[in-house]
Amino acid sequence: MTTDARLAARLADRAGVELLRLRDDVPAGAGATDPRELGRRGDAAANELLTRSLLEQRPGDAVLSEESADDRRRLGAERVWIVDPLDGTREYGLGRPDWTVHVALWEAAAAAREPGTGITAAAVARPDSGEVLVTDDLAAEKASAEIPGNRVRILVSDTRPPDFANAVAARLDADLVPRGSAGAKTVAVLRGEADAYLHAGGQYEWDSAAPVGIAHAAGLHASRLDGSPLRYNAPDPYLPDLLICRPGLARDLLAAVAAAMPDTDDT
Repeated sequence: MTTDARLAARLADRAGVELLRLRDDVPAGAGATDPRELGRRGDAAANELLTRSLLEQRPGDAVLSEESADDRRRLGAERVWIVDPLDGTREYGLGRPDWTVHVALWEAAAAAREPGTGITAAAVARPDSGEVLVTDDLAAEKASAEIPGNRVRILVSDTRPPDFANAVAARLDADLVPRGSAGAKTVAVLRGEADAYLHAGGQYEWDSAAPVGIAHAAGLHASRLDGSPLRYNAPDPYLPDLLICRPGLARDLLAAVAAAMPDTDDT
């Protein structure tokens, strides 16, 4: 049987290929599909491919997907696939490259064994670059704990960066770099294109499960903004805040976030 990690990689890649095909079929010029409509089509097509394939390949597992109704039976399941068929729908519709496909597996036994995510296999596909990052490959590529000598680069959403991001950057003498898609930002940190990814508000489990899975596999720090673990397969899948960074930067970043964040319980 195909391992869970290899299945995640294969399905993320297949969904990415389908999304590229769908986008390439859009006529150019007058009458071209509206970017929002293209995004909706992409979400639906990738979701159908992923959920159908998981039903065929892992019929006993539950699935939590952004684009499907929440089947509450997942709360009693031992294994739950958490998928975002198209992370960065806006970017995809606009023809930008910073969108991804997320496929992750959460296991109850792993979540109970030790604090943390419970994510045991994950893949993030970057279809425009033909790249799929998967947990079992990244385990041998641990990220360095050393912080580069250049100015720290912190990735934030290009549409809704945290209100306190400028204050965090000022405390660390860092640069804020806007980019789309949680998966694209995580890969950028993993590849050394940036040092951290900071997010607050407006995310759900499917946005971060696979990115956090590959981040942990590569040795990066990943947590909530107060430093607590990210927990998945919760009754409410809302998981609004996230910090992914080089491990040597985590303590300073968490301290800067704590000092800059407004006093609120919505984290």
